[in-house]
Amino acid sequence: MSVVQFHEYPTQDGYKLLEISLNAEKSLNALTLEMIQLIEPRLDQAAKDDCIKAVLLTSVGEKAFCAGGDVVSLYRSITSGDNPSFPTEYFTHEYRLDYRIHTFPKPIICWGSGIVMGGGMGLMNGCSHRIVTETSHMAMPEVTIGLFPDVGGSFFLNRMPGRTGLFLGLTGNPIFAADALFLGLADRFIESTRYTEMVTGLQSADWNSDSIQTVNQTLRQLEQQSQAAFRQESPIQDHYDFIQSVTDQDDLTQLMHAMANIESDDPWIQRSHKAITHGSPLSVHLIAEQLKRTRHLSLKEVFMSELVLAVQCCQHPEFPEGVRALLVDKDRSPNWMFKSVDAVESAVVEAFFESPWPVNPLADI
Repeated sequence: MSVVQFHEYPTQDGYKLLEISLNAEKSLNALTLEMIQLIEPRLDQAAKDDCIKAVLLTSVGEKAFCAGGDVVSLYRSITSGDNPSFPTEYFTHEYRLDYRIHTFPKPIICWGSGIVMGGGMGLMNGCSHRIVTETSHMAMPEVTIGLFPDVGGSFFLNRMPGRTGLFLGLTGNPIFAADALFLGLADRFIESTRYTEMVTGLQSADWNSDSIQTVNQTLRQLEQQSQAAFRQESPIQDHYDFIQSVTDQDDLTQLMHAMANIESDDPWIQRSHKAITHGSPLSVHLIAEQLKRTRHLSLKEVFMSELVLAVQCCQHPEFPEGVRALLVDKDRSPNWMFKSVDAVESAVVEAFFESPWPVNPLADI
């Protein structure tokens, strides 16, 4: 069975809705190169097909929309040395797809139910209508594997309130429905049991008027009917003042010192402390520097910048070591090359931002 399923729903007025479902439930729908290469041409066809009025982006299974990119395949290609061009190929295709979704000329409704992390966040954030449910569990936890929040993370983290984007990039803290709405990562909350009802509502809608308005009207009604299931907890919003205070430092050394010296009984703050002090010190530098460099860049420029950094990370032992510890051997004891943020020299960080190509592979998007 295909790792991506495509289905067309007829509407009552003779048009169609295209449903794209990630179909790798055992891997929590981790985004593989094969998936990407199946979705890209189908989206291109849908953009040109006047009969298709909207796209539904979802997944098979209730546990996860997409738990991230296929970092295990990246790890195997790096450690085996059999396919040295695979990281460039993978990230180039992934970022092209993400950019295509961001710039797609028709509504794309993402059903972001369950786990949405890493590569899943990249798919979701470009969609015109991003739905979270009571089971949504979002995060950009790349600091734990020696990487950085890519797939457009440099773009959307920089557009969050205050310095929450920097904080979440450095800690990988989880984001649930209420906080996703607060941070601008989602547009509506709809109860997880209402997907079929949403499809039926879209099928019976009037598609002869503006498509965005048609989608909004259907989703608005379902959101209003879902309020009883809405979880009000919003720990990121509740800790906004704390986030602003702890990140208001002159440099990374001071920030890490501030985080390391936090004394609190608050479980959320304790989790943040553990994450930032146990993640890759090199990643901490790369994340902070990438967010600084991309703050005023366009979406295209962000993806080009992320491609350079992602491919450079694959040339360095930190990333495969992080994947090994978390996802391959699962001992959760990575042997980071640098033992502290202070041990990372500026020249090391600078080298990650040097392009390995005379022309960036994403220059033509």
